[in-house]
Amino acid sequence: MSEPPVYETALGASSLDKITLLGQDLAQDVMGKVGFGELAFWLATQRRPTPGETRVFEAVLAALADHGFTPTAIVTRLTYLSAPDSIQGALAAGLLGGGSRFLGVTEDCGRFLHGVLTSAAASATDVPTETQPTEAQPAAHPAGTSAGPSTRPGTGQSGGLPAGLPTDDAGWDALALETVRARRAAGEFIPGLGHHVHKQGDPRTPRLLEIAAEEGLVGPHLELFTAIGRVHPQVLGKTLPLNGAGVCGAALADLGLPLELLRGFALLARTAGLIGQLAEELRHPVGNDIFLAVDLNNRPVAPDPYTPDH
Repeated sequence: MSEPPVYETALGASSLDKITLLGQDLAQDVMGKVGFGELAFWLATQRRPTPGETRVFEAVLAALADHGFTPTAIVTRLTYLSAPDSIQGALAAGLLGGGSRFLGVTEDCGRFLHGVLTSAAASATDVPTETQPTEAQPAAHPAGTSAGPSTRPGTGQSGGLPAGLPTDDAGWDALALETVRARRAAGEFIPGLGHHVHKQGDPRTPRLLEIAAEEGLVGPHLELFTAIGRVHPQVLGKTLPLNGAGVCGAALADLGLPLELLRGFALLARTAGLIGQLAEELRHPVGNDIFLAVDLNNRPVAPDPYTPDH
């Protein structure tokens, strides 16, 4: 007989009298000793985060937990109105609404910044070795414009930047200016730039930058993002805020978390917010009012036949 297949995992496993998680005894080593945010980071990376990484990560979760009556919150309440027996359905409906306009900006911004940095580093390899910086120096930031101390990309460890990436504000501004011009020429938006409510500035952005700087965890993603915030008016002719979802994506990328999971972390945060929305709906329901506002105010109109473009 052939040997049965083996399915290896470093996550959870159970025996008759013990549960292990990430190589730890769940009951003795994790419960009551590891916070949920720390555990979520640990599960995603299979390495235990430092206290500083945990603080930045949990700040991101708090920033993305709830933002009022967004489409995700409304659809959660309406789904509960329609199917009060399906809490999981109401939560799932809200989470499924996380996309390019709401919540998905976190992933979009992180991926975008990482792509720019990867291209910049690759381009630097074409430069003769003697012209490349061999050791990064701390960036000199004017008061009020600093993103904070630099870190290596995707490691969450303090240290110099890789050769080829900027090492001061002037270098970051030059890369950001080139990036904004390229997006403008292509007729494309920059993920994380602008907000439909916080037109004068998203309060989450400076606070997350402050926390990352305090922990020495500002890396190239946050450096580039803040530089885009400084230089984009030169190209666009107007000043737009760096939004909270975007700065969260940059911070998560600087923590070295998988880019493919950045939207997952935003959804993890929003799950807590949606539970709050449902808890409030139970006590102070508005779902039926939202439904009736549409149902009682609809008006029949003549059909508008679809005509395909040729």
